[in-house]
Amino acid sequence: MIPLANPQCLLLASGVEDSQLTQYLPVLILGLVAVAFAAGTLVMSVVIGKRGRRNRTKDSAYECGMLPVGEGASRMSVKFYLVAMLFILFDIEVVFLYPWAVVYRDMLHLHANLIFGSMLSFIGVLLVGYIYALKKKAFDWKN
Repeated sequence: MIPLANPQCLLLASGVEDSQLTQYLPVLILGLVAVAFAAGTLVMSVVIGKRGRRNRTKDSAYECGMLPVGEGASRMSVKFYLVAMLFILFDIEVVFLYPWAVVYRDMLHLHANLIFGSMLSFIGVLLVGYIYALKKKAFDWKN
């Protein structure tokens, strides 16, 4: 009897091959079940749903008890979007400044000029955005 050093040699010798594609069979079954469930839900909602009981009142939009009058989407001022962009700008500033402040002391010994210069350029870009907002009067809430 010849001892086999590798157990996979025994599998190959017996003719049993474990294909990599058979390992994805549960994933394929799960995908098919998900697609069948979604399609079945849509079909059953049409079949069981009550289409005959619709009228104009039920199909109208409900606006907190008020009659829907006027345009559905009112136009917003550009200032609203400018304030939203400013929020994103300064929110990202905090997200980047906090980790920089945490590792500043450790990196100061290795790359003092590099880390300080990169943060000055980052704050410079933010300063340009702040000056742009001031010129566009985004902080003037009276108008």
